[in-house]
Amino acid sequence: MRLEARAHPGWHDALRAGVLALVAVMALAAGLVAVAGAPVGRTFGLVLDGAFGSVFAFTETLTRAIPLIFTGLAATIAFRARLFNIGAEGQFYAGAMAAVAVGGGALGEPSPAVFLAMMLAAAMVGALLLLGPALMKRQWGVDEVVTTLLLNFIVLLGVSALLDGPMKDPLALGWPQSVALPPELELSRLVPQTRVHSGLLIGLAAALGLWALLRFTTWGFDIRATGANVRAAAYAGVPVTRTTILVALLSGGLAGLGGAVEVAGRAGYVTLDMSPGYGYSGIVIAMLAGMHPLAVVAASVLVAGVLVGADSMSRQAGVPTYLADAVVAGALLSVLAAAMLSRYRLRFDTR
Repeated sequence: MRLEARAHPGWHDALRAGVLALVAVMALAAGLVAVAGAPVGRTFGLVLDGAFGSVFAFTETLTRAIPLIFTGLAATIAFRARLFNIGAEGQFYAGAMAAVAVGGGALGEPSPAVFLAMMLAAAMVGALLLLGPALMKRQWGVDEVVTTLLLNFIVLLGVSALLDGPMKDPLALGWPQSVALPPELELSRLVPQTRVHSGLLIGLAAALGLWALLRFTTWGFDIRATGANVRAAAYAGVPVTRTTILVALLSGGLAGLGGAVEVAGRAGYVTLDMSPGYGYSGIVIAMLAGMHPLAVVAASVLVAGVLVGADSMSRQAGVPTYLADAVVAGALLSVLAAAMLSRYRLRFDTR
């Protein structure tokens, strides 16, 4: 058995591969539900109803999708330049801590200027976290997958130390959490009596801006050229090192900004369980979206719907919620296989 490149891959090849990927994901989900001992049809209905069956359910899905949009965009822009940022989780937490440090009283009374400084600080901290791995990659060829992954653990240990030390809220009864942001610095609610907040609009604006940058600007062309072939891009005069550094700053900045938006929009303070893996989920979302910024929004809502629907399913059908994580991981593998099969075909050699 071997892979053979398709001479002229067309849209029908991508469509066929996508349908096969969808069928594979549905079969995987049905198999897992059946193994858990629950009726497949009713369980699927509970997932859909829990994620999109009411205004409240849909707003909960959108609320869960907001941090995923930021980490998905962070992974997308980095991957488009072949800078494999696995450190969005750490950048997300670092941004959240920076937001609390600035907005928690360091700059005086809450005001629009303090809110802007809080968001800028979060983006800058996230950007600086990815700058080091990007420089090491360009200067010495250090694998950024390793460095950014290890930085996640370092950042989380640092956050834990801060939450148990200088940034610990003295009113938290010993619980390791930061001081809360003043209500004046929190993001407004988009729908009354729900948790969905105006961070969604910031995420949508970021997705639209990133798409326009890649589509219409010279820098966007440099990013796409660097991602397609670094050597060819350099030979054609593309400033590869400068492009990589700027992409690192933008990618890390988006992840850090996501942390600040999550704190200001939903949590209000930082705890170690603030993120159930938003940074890693962003990688899955970027791949599901085909590394297209606008598709990241749809993929984020889809993944958030699966996670929120799984919570409802677990309560009503007794199916474990980690089944949703398995389905999301299966969806990623199916999409990657579909992308490969749209460009290659399997050949079985007979002797």
